[in-house]
Amino acid sequence: MTRTQPLLELDPAVVRRARALARRAAAPVVQLAQRHTTVSVERATLRLAGLAGADHERVPWVNHLVDAVRDQVGLEHGITTPVWDALLRGEAEDVTVLAQKAASGSVQFRIPQGRDALAARRAAARAVGTGLKRIDGARRTRDRLISRHGDPKQQPWIYLIVATGDIYEDIPQAQAAAREGADIIAVIRSTGQSLLDYVPEGATREGFAGTYATQENFRLMRAALDDVSKEVGRYIRLTNYASGLCMPEIAALAGMERLDMMLNDSMYGILFRDINPVRTFVDQRFSRQVHARAGIIINTGEDNYLTTADAVEAAHTVTVSQLLNERFAKEAGLEDWQLGLGHAFEINPDIPDSFRLELAHALLARQLFPDAPLKWMPPTKHMTGDVFRGYLLDGFFNLAGAMTGQGILLVGMMTEAVVTPFLSDRDLALQNVRYVLDAAGGLREDFHPPRDGFIQNRARQVLSEAVDLLERIVDDSDSGGDVPLLAAIADGTFGLMKRPADGGKGLDGVVERADDYDNPAITALDAWQPPKPATSARGTKGGAR
Repeated sequence: MTRTQPLLELDPAVVRRARALARRAAAPVVQLAQRHTTVSVERATLRLAGLAGADHERVPWVNHLVDAVRDQVGLEHGITTPVWDALLRGEAEDVTVLAQKAASGSVQFRIPQGRDALAARRAAARAVGTGLKRIDGARRTRDRLISRHGDPKQQPWIYLIVATGDIYEDIPQAQAAAREGADIIAVIRSTGQSLLDYVPEGATREGFAGTYATQENFRLMRAALDDVSKEVGRYIRLTNYASGLCMPEIAALAGMERLDMMLNDSMYGILFRDINPVRTFVDQRFSRQVHARAGIIINTGEDNYLTTADAVEAAHTVTVSQLLNERFAKEAGLEDWQLGLGHAFEINPDIPDSFRLELAHALLARQLFPDAPLKWMPPTKHMTGDVFRGYLLDGFFNLAGAMTGQGILLVGMMTEAVVTPFLSDRDLALQNVRYVLDAAGGLREDFHPPRDGFIQNRARQVLSEAVDLLERIVDDSDSGGDVPLLAAIADGTFGLMKRPADGGKGLDGVVERADDYDNPAITALDAWQPPKPATSARGTKGGAR
């Protein structure tokens, strides 16, 4: 994307203050994550070590093995030391057989000491390293294919959802969408999968309002999009969801199967799925470290706040969340080109100057995060079922994206709130996007809101309110203890959802680490450094801009 002069005259001191406050608010959360592990982090580590598959009742072997170790010796020392100690003692010939025997109660685990512990840790590090090398290889393959096929010529990239529930139906629909202009295919998950504390196995055909996220489904869709990438002459990216109770596991599977983007918000699961805040923050740090290494672009979920809170009154909470998501992401190793920070076109269209307000909010995000591939979300809350009005609103949404230089544009559907889109609905939606981008794609070069005009003043107001909110979060330790952000979440600061730190689903899967806790995946991810810019830069080398 060609850089232009800043469109908003924001006070640099205020911007610096906002980021400094976000850093202060995030720091105790990061420390909390570093002091804990979860069952999903430990299961993800086993998946990196090659453990896959499930029993006849479709319970994954990683679940069986983690549960067995936890029951016998706990998880506070990590899963890998007792598991590889058992393997070295001859309890089983490999980790899959060990999991099978553990499921039947025929393995005795222990916490080894001295030389036995060192030997177990070395063996575990070698096994987990195999999965990390597979992730590294997938990243190199992506870079090679982007060099061969090329990136889309225009910005923003066109992002389209395909999810019938049947992966074998999703594939031809995804390929057809790519032929019609989609650059990114998102396979949304089956309703409720985020609340499953296991990852289903195999290719699935029975999802409801979405398709299950499984390793095999990832593999099948990635292969299909590789085929169509050759046909259309540009690399088609694949998106899924690393959220919910299995966030770390899905991140690991996505990295190994070469997904390109993953929905991964620091607070979405807390607010909208009532998943325990501590569980979520521990899981999201691990998952983002995996995404960083895999070269995956994350998409955050600030748009969801505006479906429960008013998009004008709560605009500053979106900015606060974007700043927090940026901080958490960078601490985990993600680079600017991987930050698909979310925001949405959700202001009530009946409000006077609604489009001007939308432009102000979109420009504020664009200017605060100039190197991030912002993900611009279409109207949903105020779609009434009038498809003609909806098509017009989507056109205005597309125009706002073009005028403000968004990086990723999710295609709006005129049948939003009416039916699951038909292929014809998607085709009309893509025609809308193509017309606007062809007719007004360069409008950003000509659009400069006047100094001290409506748009400039609104953007400054939202930024000021964001700073005020961050100051209140940082200063409020009454109910959050050493982690004030947890208090803010409990008070309903974001999306009007009140989520206490000691409530929510998955709390029983959180474990405080012992002093001798060992996890070779975390050790390797903590030490990892991103490749030189030649292999992760924007443009033709795998970045988002």
